[in-house]
Amino acid sequence: MTITAAADGSALGNPGPAGWAWYVNDDCWRAGGWPHGTNNQGELMAVLDLFRATAHVPDEDLRVLCDSQYVINSITKWMPGWKRKGWRKADGKPVLNVELLKELDRELAGRKYTFEWVKGHAGHDLNEAADERARAAATAYQQGVAARSGPGFAGAPQAGSHAAGSSVAASNRATGTAVSTAPAAAPASAAGGPAAHQSHFGQAPFEEPDLFSELEADVFTTAEDNGAETRPEEIVEALERELALPDTRSDIGRTGVLLHPEFMEIGSSGRVWTREAMMMALEEDPGHHTELEILGADRIGTGAVLLTYRSYSRSGTVLRSSLWVMDGGRWRLRFHQGTPEA
Repeated sequence: MTITAAADGSALGNPGPAGWAWYVNDDCWRAGGWPHGTNNQGELMAVLDLFRATAHVPDEDLRVLCDSQYVINSITKWMPGWKRKGWRKADGKPVLNVELLKELDRELAGRKYTFEWVKGHAGHDLNEAADERARAAATAYQQGVAARSGPGFAGAPQAGSHAAGSSVAASNRATGTAVSTAPAAAPASAAGGPAAHQSHFGQAPFEEPDLFSELEADVFTTAEDNGAETRPEEIVEALERELALPDTRSDIGRTGVLLHPEFMEIGSSGRVWTREAMMMALEEDPGHHTELEILGADRIGTGAVLLTYRSYSRSGTVLRSSLWVMDGGRWRLRFHQGTPEA
């Protein structure tokens, strides 16, 4: 027998109120969340809880449907190399969400499973059901109300306590990563809330690494924040130059802020890139520093700026255009296209 389940995560603001869920059918699903987390953390937690919920049937094949290439690549491609390097990436930087990944690594041992990518928000019944429940959990934390946690998996024993939360806290202290604390208004009765989540992490999950905790806030301020002197065109140019830096490109937290949730690129090779595919590719191979020659910066309405420029690299020059839009109070890259210069 094969158990087929969809797993999904949601974050309102990314980071912000976050939720996760896995779904087999209306009688077999689970959801939870946190007052503050990221979409990737939600995606990972959904898969982790699915493996824990089915641990009592280890001989069954588990087919996981997931719309996150980050999760699939982390588990099926990159994890062995990260482990060999002491949970560090190719550039020597610590792997993000390392405690969740370590917990997943332990749960995967001895299990029979396959991962299958499905396009999100494309009408796939199981994916849509998981997405709906993950978003409902995130919304519950946003509104301070209880959310449904679901019936769980039939026959699964009560989950025991895990020490991942304390491990993350120790990791955060060692690396100097900022640790957020649970707000007093967090709904303890909500799915995956402080009370319910004890069975998974042992401590409140807000001690998980925040991908954005090391960002310099002034990099992402708006024109109003900087005063009337700073024009949107200048802010966008600065962000584009930052995105050309290898240190930025290799940091999935930074690229996650810079790239719009619906980002798309038509690369100079003709390949079409999605946001997740681009973030994963840049993290693994950030490339070399690229010099930019700005050709134009034109405001398109009140919340969009079109930037055109020429980039110089070892492989030659490329003419590029970037459409930046105001999203949630910050400028984010919505579309990019590159054309090799003749």
